[in-house]
Amino acid sequence: NTSRRRRRRLVLIRWCIRRVLVKMPQMEENKENSIDESLGLEILQIIKDSQQQHGLRHGDYQRYRGYCSRRLRRLRKTLSFKMGNRHKFTGKKVTVELLSDNRHLLLVLMEAERAWSYAMQLKQEANTEPRKRFHLLARLRKAAKHGEQLEKLCESPRVDAKTKLEAQAYTAYLNGMVQFELQEWKSAMESFNKCKTIYEKLASAFTEEQAVLYHQRVEEISPNIRYCAYNIGDQNAINDLMQMRLSAGGGGGMMAEKLEALITQTRAKQAAVMSEVEWRGRTVPVKIDKARIFLLGLADNEAAIIQADNEETKERLYESLLAECRDTIQAVREELRTDVKQRERAAEGADSGKVSNLQYLHSYLTYIKLWTVVRRNESMAHALQAKLKEPQTDENKRGPRPQDLIRLYDIILQSLAELSSLQGLEEDHTFQKEVALKTLVYKAYRCFYIAQSYVLVKKWSEALVLYERVLKYTREVQSKAKSFNNSLKDLPDVQELIAEVSAEKYSLQAAAILDTEDIAEVPPQQQIKDTTPLSDRLDNFRLDPTLLSKQPNLVQFPPDFQPIPCKPLFFDLALNHVAFPPLDDKVEQKGKGGITGYFRGFFGFGS
Repeated sequence: NTSRRRRRRLVLIRWCIRRVLVKMPQMEENKENSIDESLGLEILQIIKDSQQQHGLRHGDYQRYRGYCSRRLRRLRKTLSFKMGNRHKFTGKKVTVELLSDNRHLLLVLMEAERAWSYAMQLKQEANTEPRKRFHLLARLRKAAKHGEQLEKLCESPRVDAKTKLEAQAYTAYLNGMVQFELQEWKSAMESFNKCKTIYEKLASAFTEEQAVLYHQRVEEISPNIRYCAYNIGDQNAINDLMQMRLSAGGGGGMMAEKLEALITQTRAKQAAVMSEVEWRGRTVPVKIDKARIFLLGLADNEAAIIQADNEETKERLYESLLAECRDTIQAVREELRTDVKQRERAAEGADSGKVSNLQYLHSYLTYIKLWTVVRRNESMAHALQAKLKEPQTDENKRGPRPQDLIRLYDIILQSLAELSSLQGLEEDHTFQKEVALKTLVYKAYRCFYIAQSYVLVKKWSEALVLYERVLKYTREVQSKAKSFNNSLKDLPDVQELIAEVSAEKYSLQAAAILDTEDIAEVPPQQQIKDTTPLSDRLDNFRLDPTLLSKQPNLVQFPPDFQPIPCKPLFFDLALNHVAFPPLDDKVEQKGKGGITGYFRGFFGFGS
């Protein structure tokens, strides 16, 4: 048995030696091929995909940081690049000599991304805890250090040119972020410009599909560059920043708050010069800082709304303008409440027919708010009108209906009614006539879409009457608009509405005639509208389409009350009149025993 075991061991050893000798040339050849092959890494593509899939779509930097940590652990385990064991930590760095796989580059990239995401998380928390700003700067420096290490690794001849350029741009971006937080504006601007230049060159070297990602990165960096330029001393950069913030939302993340603070600071400087505002022939002093800042930015906001590319951007800008206007009105209202002397002067002014300056400013801001609501709803109505005219491709999807437009015009008419009751404008007859004229225009449009909703349910006569009402409103508008030159320039075209109503009237009359002919061809038995339930007319055949609907008329519910016999009540009325026979002879008479019987009963005898 011992000799057999020895023989088996010798055979196994010989087989292993032969196997190694056969594999050695192949291993050397693979090693030479791997040295000749270049390493590459899509740095920006990997970063963007990871960020969008792991939290940054919702601004959750903590979740992205956890993802980076887990991926680092998986990479180290796969590459056998462990930092010691469970008992002792042994620091280990990726060097050029160890660079045999692109996952080594990915390892350093994930370390930089983990430090950067932690810094952005601390940026969010630093709003309430200022001490975390020091930790934030430390993590940003750590991310920049990993970025520089990645750039040094990419200087190896084994790494392709595209990866080298992307690593340089990524390192420049991280260095720019560190200098931006340290408010070293000139250095930060140089780093961001370097990053922007590299990405622009990469975008020009590839196809349009591949260049989209680089162009997006350039757009993200542009607000930072302009912000740095403004802080260096370029006053023209503030106009670009305000335009970017209004039209495209400005920079995201850490840039958003800085942009808002910068624009507010710039407007505050300009507001120090502004002291009064003129509206409808009356000059009103503006002493509230918030009102000054809002009135200075009003023209910029309106210009951005006019230049907006799509309806979503317009709606967002309208909402932003309305929010600022509400805050300003609230500030003026609080000033009105606290200033007792001003209220007394307002009461005296009311007696003389003139309101106070502060109250007139409040009316002016309210006018801006209400007229902005009118313009916003009109813009939404134009978008819905265009969708109504488009053919519906998907029958299952609910499209716009005339009822949606009716609701918008109701809000417009409500805002116009509030405009006519503003304090200080009751005696302004020109203003009241302008509001009345605008009310007639929007009433005509509202009436038109009510008629359209009646057409959909085939109520021809009601729709025809409403069309006539629309024509009546438009004739009134045309007769009153002759005295106003500029009152209709911001309003919808009434002449276009008249042409549309005339065309709709003819099509409505034709549809009504066709509908009556269809009804005449139907047998009279099917035209009868009977509310009798099915259970009561089982012997009569009649086509009833309601039986296939969600509320078929099968039985009458709740059922009618029916009389039923009740339990009788008996009253013995004759008992009081009955004379019963005497029963004295039937009753047993007890005998009288005398005193003897008394004693017998007392002592218990004779019982």
